[in-house]
Amino acid sequence: MEKIAVNPERLMWCCQTFGIDIPELSEHVHISIKTLQAAMKNEAVISINQLKKLADYFNRTMLFFINPNNVEEDKILSPQFRTMNDKKPIHSPKVRILIEHVERQRKIYLGLMEDLDENIHPAWYPYNLQLDNKNIKETANNIRKWLELRPNANFNELREAVETKGIMVIVTNPFNGKWQIPKQNPVRGFSQYYDQMPIIVIKKQSKGAQAFTLIHELVHLLLHKNSIIDYEEDFSFNRGQEKEANEIAGNILIPTEYLNQIDVEELLSLQIQEYDNYLNEYSNKWCVSNEAILVRLVKEDLIDYYFYEEYKKYRVAILMQKESEVEKKTIPRTYRFREPINIFGLPFVSTVLDAFHNKHITLAKTSTYLDNLKIKDVHRLVEYIV
Repeated sequence: MEKIAVNPERLMWCCQTFGIDIPELSEHVHISIKTLQAAMKNEAVISINQLKKLADYFNRTMLFFINPNNVEEDKILSPQFRTMNDKKPIHSPKVRILIEHVERQRKIYLGLMEDLDENIHPAWYPYNLQLDNKNIKETANNIRKWLELRPNANFNELREAVETKGIMVIVTNPFNGKWQIPKQNPVRGFSQYYDQMPIIVIKKQSKGAQAFTLIHELVHLLLHKNSIIDYEEDFSFNRGQEKEANEIAGNILIPTEYLNQIDVEELLSLQIQEYDNYLNEYSNKWCVSNEAILVRLVKEDLIDYYFYEEYKKYRVAILMQKESEVEKKTIPRTYRFREPINIFGLPFVSTVLDAFHNKHITLAKTSTYLDNLKIKDVHRLVEYIV
């Protein structure tokens, strides 16, 4: 079988961007360390099958590794990707590949809208919106008005309000695949700033957590005008841009008038383990977590930080217990045909289907753009939307 020499510099660049070395790469792609070390010396030792393994793992074409030229990073990675990576290096292969898929999906969306002669507003950013990181409440109130949020909006309504402003929102899929952020991965969301159709990506979680992530990332786009990736710990940070995003998002989702509905004395008369039962009525109505409510109560000096800290300890213990008890079970995909709406949002899915109906794309392309739906599921999706 013919062996191929790969470009060692390109292979090394891929390893460095993924934060791995040759022994780790060997484990991931099941190619011997000896073979990879020889490949790094520009020896012709890689088979076609092994080259495909490398290409699949790094989400590159096979020709990428044969190309004799040096890597031009600015042609491979978008400015948004590089900005996120410079601030917080992204070593997770799954997350890096997800970001590239998201960027590709955005380009598809813009291309289809152009084919359909749909109006794309390049100047989505509301320059007339009064935003002041020193005045949290006023800024939060202005953003609520800009989004035209109704009281007690659920997650779908929050998402629609953001999408209506010309922002693409993607919620990752709980199922394994290219649209998933693994549950154990600390990434909770990210936002990419573009002059035209910026992107917000949210890890699949509870509706309350998703809502907070959505608005947190929106604040980054509005206030900081930058691309950023956020880990779970960033939602507890009390300094810098993360503090601003957390506090403004908290005030958008839970304005002061909401908090006034809570009888604080009654809440504090309860045991810590009773907090959830008491707060569930409010958190379900406002599409937030009980923890978010407690944080807002602390920020408003309505309860002492001690009560919030004790609640966090209690919740951590409960979650650890649940994780140890939960057995891995296969989740039935009864509504597979609706997953593209959950992932990419109704505006994107409708645009893809419009492009298909207007014969701008084939049925095969339609399936590809909609997370590789089977043809029968594409037809079910059409019936569902209509």
